[in-house]
Amino acid sequence: MTLRLWQLAAAVIAGLAVSTAGTAGDLTLDGELTQGGFVIGRTLPGSTVTVTGRRVRVSEDGVFLLGFGRDAANTVDLTIRHADGRKTERELAVSKRKYKISRVDGLPESKVSPPPEDLRRIKEDNAKIANVRKLDTAETFFQSGFVWPVTGRLSGIYGSQRILNGKPRSPHNGIDVAAPKGTPVAAIANGRVALTHDGMFLTGKTVMIDHGHGLTSVYIHMNQITVKSGDVVSQGQQIGTIGMTGRATGPHLHWGVSLFKTHLDPALLVGSMPEGN
Repeated sequence: MTLRLWQLAAAVIAGLAVSTAGTAGDLTLDGELTQGGFVIGRTLPGSTVTVTGRRVRVSEDGVFLLGFGRDAANTVDLTIRHADGRKTERELAVSKRKYKISRVDGLPESKVSPPPEDLRRIKEDNAKIANVRKLDTAETFFQSGFVWPVTGRLSGIYGSQRILNGKPRSPHNGIDVAAPKGTPVAAIANGRVALTHDGMFLTGKTVMIDHGHGLTSVYIHMNQITVKSGDVVSQGQQIGTIGMTGRATGPHLHWGVSLFKTHLDPALLVGSMPEGN
């Protein structure tokens, strides 16, 4: 099965398994209750929200975010305590997904485990990225909605994983879109640029945007960066161009979306690729 057909089949299966929106009294959930899914919740202003015992940020108008990782548990407990003392409790059923797993054997060890000097640089870069994913700002930039940062051929999908010489590698935590070098890359939603870097070891020229409430997006392997840290950007605004910096074998954009440490499936935020790609 081709990559595109595999993705469409997975999307159909996910769509059959989850509800895209639900309402119960003083609670509305809009999004995909599935592994990799992202949900915008709305409740009464002044409410306190906890997810499996962990308190989450709620905006002044009652908006909060939920995110489910690649291997999220089947159920999540949601508790809302309203300002008037009432309590709303929901057990959310999170549907499971199947992911593309590929195995490659017989590779040289240097292709599987980086040498110590490279590993040191990778750890330093990862620390910078992790610091952005700790941000918990009050802005609700994410309410702008989401768009594809670039259109083109899908060359990598969320959740896929390689097993090299019998050693499982980290799952693919975003989407790869192949396009010619120099193709404009846009912000997926309103936000504030939280990080720009001209030369990370693996990811090359890298941009991260804070969309509020712990939601961030990352754009890597770019040829040019056209924003700087602290810039407030609008949905669809150019932030750079397609490249192949860092460890990339061809010009493409890898982009990902995270709710704090939880990697989400970007395709579930933006829907199908626009026609003509």
